[in-house]
Amino acid sequence: MNLLSTLKGSLLENFFPAGWDLEKIDRCCSLPPERITERQAWWHKNFEPIPCDSLEEFNVKMGHQIALEICQAKEKKQKLILILPVGPMGMYKWTVYFLKEWQVDCRHVYGFNMDEWSDAEGNTLPPENPGAFQNAMESAFYGPLGQLTVPKEQRNFATRKMLPAYPEKIAALKKKGAKLVVIFGIGRVFHIAFWEPHFAAEFKSESVWKKQTHRLGAKLHPLTIEQNAITSFKSRTTLVPCYANTIGPGIFLRADRIIGGADGSLGRGMMWQGMSLWVTLRYGPSIWVPSSFMPTLPGRLFFLKELAGPLVAECN
Repeated sequence: MNLLSTLKGSLLENFFPAGWDLEKIDRCCSLPPERITERQAWWHKNFEPIPCDSLEEFNVKMGHQIALEICQAKEKKQKLILILPVGPMGMYKWTVYFLKEWQVDCRHVYGFNMDEWSDAEGNTLPPENPGAFQNAMESAFYGPLGQLTVPKEQRNFATRKMLPAYPEKIAALKKKGAKLVVIFGIGRVFHIAFWEPHFAAEFKSESVWKKQTHRLGAKLHPLTIEQNAITSFKSRTTLVPCYANTIGPGIFLRADRIIGGADGSLGRGMMWQGMSLWVTLRYGPSIWVPSSFMPTLPGRLFFLKELAGPLVAECN
């Protein structure tokens, strides 16, 4: 007896995105942990999943990877475009640490926050609000870098005014030889940034879906709301906005390199991201599962070993 056998007639019957193959999702999650890094035919030859034994190891390795990209671009005298998430976050203190140790400044870096909370029209929280992603990024990354930081005029946030300018700004930088690195986490519903799976129903083809660069006031899935209530708002669902501004696949799938992270462990054997990780790596590219495209790009996905499971029932 499980969700698949009891779904019909339940309150969840029409809850999940229409294009999800729930049986396939279940098969992705049924494999033994040791098989999680087995290469799949659709993975990019330079894509690599990296298991980490602990959260601290995860933060250090991911932070080092970001700092290394900044350092290498500096050495090559190359502009660097960083698409930046607010979640995961622990890697930023280590990025700052390594850059300060190496005394590498970020004058060549252009930061683009991938998303921000909004209302239905795309209006965002004021930057000083504790829940604003801009506030989080200034506090965790830009501020602690001190004199080595990214110039203010090169910091971009997903506001109603700034987000629509992302495609043109990024294209102009790419024409000047800039490298595009997308740093990301994976959502409970397999989103990248806040590009949700149910958006797929709006597009006639994968090629059209892939051209979408951004969305203002994106309508979030209920599972995304609950994910963020748990991970960012101390379980207080009433504080979580129902909309967000976000980049789309027209930006995150054009990365020259990706740096991903999955650290969704909750302690005492509980987690929220095990299914998200397995499906990202095993489902195969589908516009109904946005994160499934990330293994088709060169780069690394760091993850806590614990998330590999086994994903079985356990009473806590």
